Amino acid sequence: MKLGKFLFISSLFIIPFLIGCGDKFNIDQLTQAGGNANIAGDTVYVQLNPAWEGFNKPEDIIIGREPFIYVADTYNDRIVMMNLNGNILGTRHVKRPVAIAQDYKLNLIVCAQFDTVVKGQTQTFGAVFKYDMVAVQHQIGIAPSVMLLPRPVDLNFPGRQYTGAAVFYNNTFYVARTGPNNSSFIDPDNSILYFSPKELLGTGIGDTLIGRVPNINPVSSGLVSANQISSLTSFNKKNIDFIVTLTGNNFLKTQWLTYVVTSSSADYEARLSPSDGGALMSPNKFSQPQGSCIDDAGNIYIADSQKDSVFKFTPMGDELQSFGGPAYFNGPYAVAYFDRILYVADTGNNRILRFILSTDIQ
Repeated sequence: MKLGKFLFISSLFIIPFLIGCGDKFNIDQLTQAGGNANIAGDTVYVQLNPAWEGFNKPEDIIIGREPFIYVADTYNDRIVMMNLNGNILGTRHVKRPVAIAQDYKLNLIVCAQFDTVVKGQTQTFGAVFKYDMVAVQHQIGIAPSVMLLPRPVDLNFPGRQYTGAAVFYNNTFYVARTGPNNSSFIDPDNSILYFSPKELLGTGIGDTLIGRVPNINPVSSGLVSANQISSLTSFNKKNIDFIVTLTGNNFLKTQWLTYVVTSSSADYEARLSPSDGGALMSPNKFSQPQGSCIDDAGNIYIADSQKDSVFKFTPMGDELQSFGGPAYFNGPYAVAYFDRILYVADTGNNRILRFILSTDIQ
């Protein structure tokens, strides 16, 4: 990976911000040979202190619509709810949570695991839970929950895991599923599952699994692929587009899929391609992209755990302020954005970091 170096801001400009807001990266410590990313023009990312610690390999973070912050504290087997100051407001035990989404009714959708007894033996399966936060005034520890997945038939496929969720404007949502069995044309493990509120269908309350999102190839190494999905991110708009990150054998590991309706078909297509998608669609740009988010301007952020970096792109795919390296991150799995602050789940270092662009500091 070749990325340009930051241009330093003058020391007279930097020093007041270092004292009041955080630590500026020492860019000279980063080398292109080590796979580090630093592109900023005349801006830099400034880390806000303190780092939020006490986590155990957190794999996801979202900013809810309230707004509260929710962290999948994966190896502490819990969801952590915090305010914007980082104060913990509550926790909820769930085994190995890896992905969180929130619908427009403030329900949480969590991809995790659960244990059950099958043929006299305790086994662990991937699971998806939905938590009704409003019913208990956001007391996450006692929020009523429903297990949406697995279905009884899924217990025949212990390798299936659920790795991402994305909610759309009408509270329909997608769940990413991965697994080793992908020879079935009807129900391969690598799939995106489509849920709809029953009220949209006129059949009551709750959610219904409609089925697999069609025509997304489970093992493709190219576009419109479900080859080992690691995250799904929807746009806060009246559409059903989403960003997908992939960790399978795919040379385009981050894609923007847009739903296109024509007179003869209605399917997902790639919004950006290698020919017109800028650096975002450069083949082999990413190694292990684990998470993504979208800011208010439509910019796309990608956390790459193997490159220890966070990448930022315009809606056209052009690269902006990408940064990181092993001196600062250890396997980042997720990013979230709210009110000019970028949040990073620095998974290998068991913490949440916060950053702000130098141009956004008042």
